[in-house]
Formats: sequence, structure tokens, C-alpha cells
Amino acid sequence: MRRFLPDTFTTLLVCSVVLASLLPASGGFADHFGVATSLAIALLFFLHGARLSTDVVIAGILHWRLHLVILLTTFAVFPLLGMAFGLLPDSILPRPLYLGILFLCVLPSTVQSSIAFTSVAGGNVPAAICSASASNILGMFLTPLLVGLLFSVGFHGGLSSSVMEKILLQLLAPFVLGQMLQPWIGNWVRSNKKLLTPVDRGSILMVVYLAFSKAVVEGLWQTFSLRDIAVVIGLDMLLLAFVLTFTMRGSRLMGFNRPDQITITFCGSKKSLASGVPMASVIFAGQSIGAIVLPLMLFHQIQLMVCAMIAQKYSAATEAA
Repeated sequence: MRRFLPDTFTTLLVCSVVLASLLPASGGFADHFGVATSLAIALLFFLHGARLSTDVVIAGILHWRLHLVILLTTFAVFPLLGMAFGLLPDSILPRPLYLGILFLCVLPSTVQSSIAFTSVAGGNVPAAICSASASNILGMFLTPLLVGLLFSVGFHGGLSSSVMEKILLQLLAPFVLGQMLQPWIGNWVRSNKKLLTPVDRGSILMVVYLAFSKAVVEGLWQTFSLRDIAVVIGLDMLLLAFVLTFTMRGSRLMGFNRPDQITITFCGSKKSLASGVPMASVIFAGQSIGAIVLPLMLFHQIQLMVCAMIAQKYSAATEAA
């Protein structure tokens, strides 16, 4: 039954939401905490750049057909499904929550869990490393671009110059700096993952607490009912079920071997909480992003539980064979 229970990080996320609901950050404390959160996000993307090995990218990028399928699923199939949910009336899916689902659909894939599940299931791990990494790199460009195309930031249309400046300075610049220093510090960063994990997890928890604090002050829980949350959970499950079916059957029909099918399934069906929450805080700076990140937080736990079961089934089938 363990795999059905939330992991430690998900539990901490829930605690952050509860803390923000009971003791929301406000006034001067919220301003100072916001500055600290921005610095933590910059450090997070610096570490992402420093961790990514250039050799891994070169070795895996040769499998271009597999990567193309995964990237098209992540940045084309998902957004199209998100737009389809826009046909639902506001009485069923309130617009702020719909925008959260749409934002979820334009995010890059996860890195750690995609690789881990691919490994457990017996998939093509080097290709998974390359594809998941490429998804996150391209996501820094494609996610803001898709946000500007599919819905307006501030509901006025397009990405403003100030938002683009924040993306460049807070996300892209630290990442590029990390890549430039990767030959010297990359091995140390990768070998000290346990020491640096608090930066990854801590920055996300800070953003979630700050986001929900602002949302609570503005009346988030008075705006959305338990029925609204249940609708979001149902749509998240429907979204994941469709993409898992698409990647499993589609990769088989396209003639990929079993290890590549597994890689496409796990890398193509994931959405990154680690990249999504910081991106939301930058792209939607100055706005209430509690409703924006809520569908992503729910999707995160759903995808972990479902993919854990699928990975175990793949593993059992491989052992039986």
C-alpha cells in the first residue's frame, strides 16, 4: 500500500498549503520572503544548469526520433488537450482553475522521476536522461512562449517586456551560468545531490507557501469549493490517462522497441513540479498564482502514484519474460 501513499515531499507541500491557509504571509514579511524566494529560484536553475552533463546530451541526442515524439507529446499534444478543457463552462470548471490546467499542459517533463521510472521498468535510461533534460532546457523558452500564445498574462494578451526580463534574469541567466561552470563544478554538484536537495525542494516549498499565502489573503478558499477541487482532480486523472494511452499505443504503432516504448511512456506523460512552480512565480509575478499551481500540485501526486504502478507492471513482465 506504500505506493498509494503520498511521498515526503508531497506531504511537505500539503503542510505548506495548510500553513499558508492558517498563517499567510502578509505585509513586510511577505515582501522580504518574496525576495528570498526569488533568490532561491535563481539558485535552483543555476544548479539545474550545473548538473546537466554535456556528454549525456551528445550521447543521447542521436536518438532524435524518440526525442521528437516525446517533445511533441509534451509541448503539442498536452497543450491541445488543455485547450479542449476550455470548452467546459465556467459553472463546471472556473476560469482560474482552467488556466492552471492549461499552464500545467505547457510545462516540460520531469527529470528525476522520468528517469527513475524508466530504469525500474527496464527502459532506455540514457535516452530518458537526454530527453528529460532537453525537455527542461527547451521548456525555459517554449513554456513562456506557449503561455503567451494560449492565454494572456494578466489577461491583457502576450508576454510583457518586464515578464520576459524576469524570465531571462531569474531563470535563463542562472541556468546558462551553471552550464558555463559545469566543466568545473558539475561533478561536485552531481556527487553531492543529497546536500543540494534542500535547495530544490526548499525553493518549491517557499514558492508554494508564498503563492498560497497571497491567494488565501485574496479569498482562495472562499472562491473555490470542494466540488471545484474534485473536478480538477478528475480532469487531471483524465489528462494523464489519455496521454499514457497515447504514448503507450502510439510508440508501439510507430515501431519502437520495448525499452524505447517505456522511455516514451514515462518521459512523455510527466509534468515538472520542480520547474512549473518557479516558472509560475516569474511568469505570473504580481498575480495570485494559488489557483494556477493547484492543478499542477494535484497532477504531481497523481502521476507519481499511477506511474509507480505501471513501472512495477513493466518490471514484473520483463522478469517473467
